Amino acid sequence: MTDVMHHTLYDGRRIAFRFTPGDGPTLVFLPGYMSDMAGGKATALFAEAEAQGRACLLLDYSGCGQSAGDFADGTLSKWRDEVLALVASYVSGPVLLAGSSMGGWLMLLVAEHLKHRLAGMIGIAPAPDFTRWGYTPEQRATLAAGEVLYEPNPYGPEPTPTHPGFFADAECHLRLERGIDISCPVHLIHGKQDADVPWEISLQLKAALRSDDVQVTLVEDGDHRLSRTSDIATLKAIVAGFYG
Repeated sequence: MTDVMHHTLYDGRRIAFRFTPGDGPTLVFLPGYMSDMAGGKATALFAEAEAQGRACLLLDYSGCGQSAGDFADGTLSKWRDEVLALVASYVSGPVLLAGSSMGGWLMLLVAEHLKHRLAGMIGIAPAPDFTRWGYTPEQRATLAAGEVLYEPNPYGPEPTPTHPGFFADAECHLRLERGIDISCPVHLIHGKQDADVPWEISLQLKAALRSDDVQVTLVEDGDHRLSRTSDIATLKAIVAGFYG
């Protein structure tokens, strides 16, 4: 695996990333909420890119993984700008975005700024607008009042926090209730046993996108993570489809 490097933004934020040069569009992988570039899907796709001689960029959002910062300060806007800064600095030519869970929401925000460079988008259990459909009215009221919301974490012992700053910013980036002006090829993959993001969200996203080329792959026994060997094989095949 290529060594971790750091990119310093204009305001001093140090963002950890890995980059391997290669042919074709550069695959840019966007992790999910509280995830990072050391996750199974990210590392598998990076290794596949290296093996196939394709360009690939991984990164940790500020406050996550090996990047500096406090997770409590993270927002979609900040993380979008970090992705765009790294793309501007290290990626030449077309971009293939792949977003997992929350990264699938962030992918849309990044794509809106890279329209002329988009080779395609891959959504892995994408979760756009999850602050709207994923919380009860009482939970949304808690966040709107400026309080931190803590929920049980199925993947670890510590509860999962949602900070009011993230929530307030996310309310400015809701996308499913209007047309999404993105016309590149898109492939969405979602497990039908996903307990975190209903698979119907991928169908809503397909309907909202203005692209005429949107495919949806539903994995009958797939969960939210889609990290099994069979799931990774499917992801690799989907990525390969964009390189023809």
